[in-house]
Amino acid sequence: MTLTQILPVINTLNKQEKIYLLQTIINQLAEEENSLFRGNQEYPIYSPLDTFSAGDTLLKLLAENKDNE
Repeated sequence: MTLTQILPVINTLNKQEKIYLLQTIINQLAEEENSLFRGNQEYPIYSPLDTFSAGDTLLKLLAENKDNE
């Protein structure tokens, strides 16, 4: 089966089925590559969301850098 045959079928899947398909493909790729990531395991994703002090810290660093120029 070619990719051009598979894509129309994927387009008919609902969101949950597409997510499951992605997870399955990612797990297979991870196993094939024998990478640092292991299949069927969750990994944290770090985000600046809700890190209110980060903006203040960045502004202070920028001000210090401007003063040093």
